[in-house]
Amino acid sequence: MQPNFDEPLASSLRFELIGAHHAVDRFECGKEPLDRYLRESARRDRSSGIAAVFVLAAEADVIGYYTLHQHLIEAPEMPEKLRKRQSHYRTYPATLIGRLAVDRRHAGQGYGRDLLLDALTRAFEVTPTVASLAVVVDALDAEAQDFYEHYGFVSLEIPGKRRLILPMKTVERLLQNVRATS
Repeated sequence: MQPNFDEPLASSLRFELIGAHHAVDRFECGKEPLDRYLRESARRDRSSGIAAVFVLAAEADVIGYYTLHQHLIEAPEMPEKLRKRQSHYRTYPATLIGRLAVDRRHAGQGYGRDLLLDALTRAFEVTPTVASLAVVVDALDAEAQDFYEHYGFVSLEIPGKRRLILPMKTVERLLQNVRATS
């Protein structure tokens, strides 16, 4: 499936690293683990270097957020098609989108797509200096899995997990297509 980023990005909003001025207490996406993370851990994780936490914000109002982390994929978890084209290692470098959420007040307006595109862009742009073979997500539930699959992520079929992957070569083609249609 070809990822769909045909709609324009939200132009009046800013993507920025989370800061003290962001009103995280007002954020509510309807999934308690994601709400609690933003309120209780996001700033600390950013300042300690555990996660890069980006918010889509209008002034102090947080529309949505996502996190990026370095990650390793175990060789047996890699899709055979992708693993065959690589040198043989026990693990492969990847970028993990640890969390991605949109506030309920802004649901259904394309901000999830905007957040994902920004995350993929940032992940791709650092690959020349911090190698990453793919972007990985652990979907919280079936709804989240459907969201990522809609944009081309493929399930790794790991029992008990909703882990999905998008190879960086696919991310590169996606970003080229987005730029060509912008």
